[in-house]
Amino acid sequence: MGSTERDLATDIARIVRATADEVAGGAGNELIDRVTGHLEAPLPEVVVVTRNWPMWEHANIQRGVDAYLAEHGTAVGWFGIAGGQRTHEDLIGMLATARSKGMYELGSVDYTTTATGPHDATEAVQLGLVGTSAPGGEPVLVAIRGATPQWGLEQCRLEVLSTSRATATEVRDRVERLMAEHDLLRGQVLAFGTSEHRANELLTFLPRPALTDEEVVLPEGVLDAIERHTVGIAEHGGRLPAAGQHLKRGLLLHGPPGTGKTHTVRYLMGRLPATTVIILTGTAMRFVGKAAELARRLQPSVVVLEDVDLIAQDRSYGPQVQPLLFTLLDAMGGDADVTFLLTTNRASELEKALADRPGRVDLAVEIPLPDAVGREALLRLYGRGLRLTADLAPIVEATEGVVGDEELTTALREMQDARSALTRSLLGSSAAQ
Repeated sequence: MGSTERDLATDIARIVRATADEVAGGAGNELIDRVTGHLEAPLPEVVVVTRNWPMWEHANIQRGVDAYLAEHGTAVGWFGIAGGQRTHEDLIGMLATARSKGMYELGSVDYTTTATGPHDATEAVQLGLVGTSAPGGEPVLVAIRGATPQWGLEQCRLEVLSTSRATATEVRDRVERLMAEHDLLRGQVLAFGTSEHRANELLTFLPRPALTDEEVVLPEGVLDAIERHTVGIAEHGGRLPAAGQHLKRGLLLHGPPGTGKTHTVRYLMGRLPATTVIILTGTAMRFVGKAAELARRLQPSVVVLEDVDLIAQDRSYGPQVQPLLFTLLDAMGGDADVTFLLTTNRASELEKALADRPGRVDLAVEIPLPDAVGREALLRLYGRGLRLTADLAPIVEATEGVVGDEELTTALREMQDARSALTRSLLGSSAAQ
C-alpha cells in the first residue's frame, strides 16, 4: 500500500471513530469539537501529561507557556470551560463528562492576578487551553490550571494534551525549560509566610533593602569580616571551585536582642543585588526544606533564618528532637552556591551539630552591645535631619547597656522635648498655643 492509500485509510478510520464518538456522546459539543478538531482524533485517543507546581509558580507557568507559543505559534486561541463543577474535577474528567453528559461546554478563559514582584503583578490563566504544535509539528493542546486551595486544589497545574504520550511529554519538558529561562523568582527577595507586601499565599515578594555601610554601626572590623565571608566570596565565586574551594558557606550572627543582627542582614541583601534571597522567620521555619530547594534552583542565593535556635536548640535542654534541625543540616551540606545567614539571641543553646559541624557554619560573629563610640554613632545616625546642638555625652552615658532602635529613638525624643520646652518658655504661652 502506498503512502496515499495509507493516508486515505487513516482519514477514513478517523472519520469512523469520530462518528462513533459523536453517536456515543449524543449531540455535538462545541468544547469537544474544539479539542478533538485540533488534535485530529476522538477524545478516547487523547492522552494528558501533567505537572503540578506550588501555587507561587503560577506566573512562571504562564511565562513558560507564553514563551513556548512564541516559538511554535498559536493554532487555536485560548478557550475555557463553562460548567458548575470545574473546581472539583480534573481536565480530562471534565472533557469526558462533557462528551457523555454535556455538563461542560465551551466557555471563556478564567484569569487571575498573581504577583511578580513586591509592587508588580500580572494576569495569568486560571483555567484555559490553547492549541499549538509540538517541535515535530504534531498538534497539541496546552492547559493551565491555577490553584484553588478553597476547593482542595493546592497546586497549579500544567497539562499537555496529545494523541502521543511521548509528544505531550516533549512539549511539557520544553515549557519547563522555558520557565527556568524566564524565572521571575530569580534575583528577588522572597519570604515564606505572610507580609504586607502583596502576599501571594505562602511566598511573598519583598523590596530589597538599600543601606549604606554608614548605616550599620558595629565594632571596628566586624562588618568587614562579615562582608568578606559573604560579598567577597560571592564576587570571587567563579574562581573558588577551580581552586578546590566549596561555594557553600554558613554565617551565624549572635548576640543580645536589638544589637543589629537583622539590620546587618538587611545591609547584606543590598550588597548582593543579583542574588536571590529567601527569608524564613517564626512559624515559616517549617518551610526550610522548600526554601533550600528553591535556593538551589535560583543560585546564587542566600537563605536567611532568623532566630535559628527555634529549630536548632541543643537537645540537652529537653528530650524533644526537632526534625527541622536535620532538614536544615541536610540543606546546608550541599555543594550549591547558597549562603545560609543565621541569627540567634541564644547562641549557647544552639545544637552542637549545627554550631560545630565543619562546612555548616564557617563563621560565627558576635554582635555585641554597642560601646560608647557605637552609641554616639547610633544617636547621630537616627538623628539625621535634626540639628543636634546638645551635648550627646550624657545620653551616651545614660544608654550604656541599652539596645535597640526604640530606646535610642526615645532618648532623642526626650532631648527634642526638652529643647521644645525651652523654646516655648522663651517665646511665651501664646506661641506655645
